[in-house]
Amino acid sequence: QVQLVESGGGSVQAGGSLRLSCAAFGYTYSTDCMGWFRQAPGKGREGVAAIDSDGVTNYADSVKGRFTISQDNAKNTLYLQMNSLKPEDSAMYYCAASLFGCAPDEYKYWGQGTQVTVSS
Repeated sequence: QVQLVESGGGSVQAGGSLRLSCAAFGYTYSTDCMGWFRQAPGKGREGVAAIDSDGVTNYADSVKGRFTISQDNAKNTLYLQMNSLKPEDSAMYYCAASLFGCAPDEYKYWGQGTQVTVSS
């Protein structure tokens, strides 16, 4: 069992930055991939970024060059640094953990989400 708790969301003007954090508790050694997802009102859930156990990262095209995913294994914490934020980045952001790879359907554990609102 893995518990995930996100923090760091908030309201920011376009062009600003935020850093999201996701603290992991429980059997964290069993995770194979960690990811950030987001969902805006009326839209489906979108994968934003992921990092696997080897440190390999991948990003949605919409955030490449602006967002950076990282993790501090000593602190069991996942981060998402978001720069040059745009209004279309506004959404509820969720942290997720997978035990078997980074495919979207493999994420078994989810946090409660943290809201990001970007104003123009």
